[in-house]
Amino acid sequence: MFRLMFHEPCIPPNTGNAIRLAAGTGCELHLVKPLGFDMSEPKLRRAGLDYHDLASVTVHENLPAAWDSLQPERVFAFTAHATTSYADISYRAGDVLLFGPEPTGLAPEVLADPHVTAQLRIPMLAGRRSLNLANAASVALYEAWRQHGFEGSV
Repeated sequence: MFRLMFHEPCIPPNTGNAIRLAAGTGCELHLVKPLGFDMSEPKLRRAGLDYHDLASVTVHENLPAAWDSLQPERVFAFTAHATTSYADISYRAGDVLLFGPEPTGLAPEVLADPHVTAQLRIPMLAGRRSLNLANAASVALYEAWRQHGFEGSV
């Protein structure tokens, strides 16, 4: 399956929604510290509802520790500044879909990380900065899963 990574997420409900996304799709959710919240925070728990036990969630101390753990072949970094659309990629099981913190997105040094295979964008109307983090992750993850025939779904 696919691996969703939030680098330094700040807003607890977005991560809670991503926990629900991971539980519903079977993807792995990887969170890279520092986190802008405590994992026991009520807003995070509420957004994740009762899906916390159904989701694969791993917290990494930093990005190098995440790379050491995941050993990714391909990492797709999502940024509003990319020119390649997320829909133009043929996703493979094990791909990492990397998203940055709200509201700044991925830092230039993360985008330049040698593990990053490509930078991707999700199209939006002109004059809009970004989508909500959990929504953007859902759009990208469901496209990757769709390409694999929604493997494992009912």
